[in-house]
Amino acid sequence: MKKLLAALLAVLFVFSFAACGSAQGEKKAGEVSVFYYTFSDTYISSVRAAMDSFLKSKNIAFNNYDANGNQTTQTEQVQTAIAKGSSMLIVNVVDTGSNDAAQNIVNLAKAANIPVVFFNRSVDESVVSSYDKCVFVGTDYEMAGHMQGKMIGEYLLANYAGVDLNNDGKISYVMFKGQEGNMEAIARTQYGVEDCDAVLTAAGKPALEFYDASNSNKYLVDQDGLWSSAAATNYMSTVLAQYSETNGNMVELIIANNDEMALGAIAALQSAGYNKDGGKVIPVFGVDATDAAKDAIKNGTMTGTIKQDAEGMAQVLVQLTENFRDGKATFENVDSANVIGTWRVNIPYATYIGE
Repeated sequence: MKKLLAALLAVLFVFSFAACGSAQGEKKAGEVSVFYYTFSDTYISSVRAAMDSFLKSKNIAFNNYDANGNQTTQTEQVQTAIAKGSSMLIVNVVDTGSNDAAQNIVNLAKAANIPVVFFNRSVDESVVSSYDKCVFVGTDYEMAGHMQGKMIGEYLLANYAGVDLNNDGKISYVMFKGQEGNMEAIARTQYGVEDCDAVLTAAGKPALEFYDASNSNKYLVDQDGLWSSAAATNYMSTVLAQYSETNGNMVELIIANNDEMALGAIAALQSAGYNKDGGKVIPVFGVDATDAAKDAIKNGTMTGTIKQDAEGMAQVLVQLTENFRDGKATFENVDSANVIGTWRVNIPYATYIGE
């Protein structure tokens, strides 16, 4: 009887070990799960298109998830993907206002022993460094603001008389922030103006003047946090109803923290007769260098933007995916000049004023 019991226990042990090994093998070979804060963001859509193409070319099985701007939805999607045996999480986190959402996702990945790579939307180093299989891929978001501000300042110096529509010696501007609490939006809002002012004042010109003296924030924000063209169009249409050449207080410059809001502002300007058909152009600057923005710059309806390399970001994300999958060093075949410490990769920006 004892021998029979021992034999049964041995069989059970072997069965359990085999089942465990099989589950681990399935997890390692499972699909890569890619989570986007929203499919509706034009820049993010360009990253997604590039990612899809690169993953397919590498024969890496993947599944895309659209959180539609809802962090609760995204967290539930992450839990579902892990339960299905996902081998890796690539996350464009929704909530950047605190560390909680990103840290929760890291904890879920760590418990499942699978890598997690955050991208585009800022995640603190403390969160990323809390798990040795976690990386962030993004940009030096302060640099976008610095580059945009310098670009705007240099443009204004070269075109000051034409931009100063009411000839008061100052340039009146609108700033479209995008989202409260977002570090990229905060930095771009600050440095896009500060660095422009530095260029102007160094040349003896006055600093920019926000169009609405009663707005202490000196920006307009998309209340839905989507950085959307629709929000900018609505804002700009309202602004133009009060601030016009007829009233002598026309807005003379548009600064937007992304191209979608820049294009939304242009739509409102065109409805008012500007930025089309060879007429007067109010300079509009954005960030991202989306295809639509590049077309607008080529057509003369938009002035400039800062290129955020969607394809370059996607390439690095797929390279990290391969590295984790194949057990290689985390940053193998990633340009070391763009690697920061052991936790992040920065994708460089570039000024874009046309080709």
